[in-house]
Amino acid sequence: QVQVVESGGGSVQPGESLRLSCTVSGSIDGPYAMAWHRQRPGNERGVVALMTKDGRPIYVDSVKGRFTISKGNSNNTVDLQMNNLKVEDTAVYYCFAAGNWGQGIQVTVSS
Repeated sequence: QVQVVESGGGSVQPGESLRLSCTVSGSIDGPYAMAWHRQRPGNERGVVALMTKDGRPIYVDSVKGRFTISKGNSNNTVDLQMNNLKVEDTAVYYCFAAGNWGQGIQVTVSS
């Protein structure tokens, strides 16, 4: 059974930074893509950034230049560094890896 667990959310002011981490555990065959999605209030869940099986990062336009997805300290961890956060980045952020979702973590940006 695969488990996906997010950590690192919180509340910040506009312009500040947060770092999210996603850890995957369990039995997984082969390399897998890992992605961060978010669901803003009143909106559907959508992808923010993903790292392909071969390690390439891909971002949606709204976060390019501000967010960075990277491998964490181990191969089963992916981080999302979020800089220059904006009010519109407020959302529940979900990690999706190896076909499994995490429980989600709240990020709130407000002044």
